[in-house]
Amino acid sequence: MGSLEKAGAQSIGVCYGMLGNNLPPAREVVDLYKSQNIQRMRIYGPDQAVLEALRGSNIELIVGVPNEELRDMATNPSYAHTWLDRHIRPYWPAVRFKYIAVGNEVIPGPNAQYILNALQNMYNALDRAGFDQIKISTAIHMGVLEKPSYPPSQGSFSAEAAQHLNSIIHFINSRRAPLLANVYTYFSYVDNPRDIALPYALFTSPSVVVYDGSLQYQNLFDAMVDTLHSAVEKVVGSNMEIVISESGWPSAGGFAATIGNAQTYNANLIRHVGRGTPKRPGKPIETYIFALFNENEKQPPGIERNFGLFYPSKQAVYNINFTP
Repeated sequence: MGSLEKAGAQSIGVCYGMLGNNLPPAREVVDLYKSQNIQRMRIYGPDQAVLEALRGSNIELIVGVPNEELRDMATNPSYAHTWLDRHIRPYWPAVRFKYIAVGNEVIPGPNAQYILNALQNMYNALDRAGFDQIKISTAIHMGVLEKPSYPPSQGSFSAEAAQHLNSIIHFINSRRAPLLANVYTYFSYVDNPRDIALPYALFTSPSVVVYDGSLQYQNLFDAMVDTLHSAVEKVVGSNMEIVISESGWPSAGGFAATIGNAQTYNANLIRHVGRGTPKRPGKPIETYIFALFNENEKQPPGIERNFGLFYPSKQAVYNINFTP
């Protein structure tokens, strides 16, 4: 494996969703991460059993502030201090907290109004507690973009999203933290299979598909990430990093959701992210695959329950190699 592929494997984490009634205990899950050489984890809320199991594991962690807590965190500064005292302080530094994701995919929407104040209150609490190594951000989805955002250099945020997102990006960037973004070529493909070829979505296109000035795009993932880069640059310039906090492909339950496609996408994603994008070549992209398990309580049924790399039995849905 070449150095770029090694960088890709080292840039990869896996999201540990827990919307299932048949999932293994947290300690077994952490052991699974170790056995697969998965060095980064994202969880969507501060689960005590997971945090206990992560002690001393050396796995870097994104922990989420659940969307239902955003209003309290935004309107009551002491809420952030209490949150840290309860969920971070007992485990630090034995657990390697890397980012706190304040909200997931709430922009645009009714909870978007709370993100900036919640981020500010969390930052002040982190600073006061001496946890300033931990970065704070929020996770967005591709719905924040103006339609159409094509080609990638034309990427910009919709007016509805920008109303809150521009000030949020300024704040996150001022704290030298990355913006978290959930990027799925699967959904772009199934929404428009007439104009988007499956190989372009799976990293298997044999030639360049999109020309954007001097930049050439052979896969949809790069095009989507660089569209976000362009939108962010219009707000704060080119020095802000984007971390891909979710990406993946379902193996069952809907159109183009096959084990073969899911294996192809995720294996190629791992190999690819060490190379950067045409806009930012050679700069590895920190990326988290969604998800570790098929989760039988995710809604709606169908593809949402089939993004896992593993069945709840810990048997692999398909073979993926995380070892550089």
